[in-house]
Amino acid sequence: MIAEETLVIQLKQKDHQAKAFEVLVNTYKERLYWHIRRIVLNHDDTDDVLQNTFIKVFRNIDSFKGDSKLYSWMYRIATNEALTFLKSKSQKLKINNEKLITKAVEDLRADVYFEGDEIQLKLQMAIATLPEKQKLIFNMKYFQEMKYEEISEILETSVGGLKASYHLASKKIEAFLKEN
Repeated sequence: MIAEETLVIQLKQKDHQAKAFEVLVNTYKERLYWHIRRIVLNHDDTDDVLQNTFIKVFRNIDSFKGDSKLYSWMYRIATNEALTFLKSKSQKLKINNEKLITKAVEDLRADVYFEGDEIQLKLQMAIATLPEKQKLIFNMKYFQEMKYEEISEILETSVGGLKASYHLASKKIEAFLKEN
């Protein structure tokens, strides 16, 4: 695997850019796919958002300053793209974001790409009830097993705030699962 610093340098050099971008996509596409999928819930929508994410990364790589890890920067872009996508989709359908997410969770039953059982569906329903930030934090910590420091870098939030949000999200999910 190529070092991140080397990859960034090659991404910024026109003569190495195409090959470096291919390496970037192959290295991060699966992790970004699952990060986005946990936000938008639908496979086809996830593919669209993932493609938009990589387009934004490609177009904006010259503005990447290296203040954070490339990985964190791309996750931030993916998160923003997914949230923007949901907002746009809810506006097109003329429903609020909560209804859109609830519908997406209900649609998981028919989704051929969803491999979960009833328990997974209930968990997704519980997660759907969380406020947006708690949902993001819970997904990153629980499903992606990210460290608080990584999440802090991606969401630009303090570690203490993240821990509190994760704890609250866990309690809300636990309460939801007990009630349903």
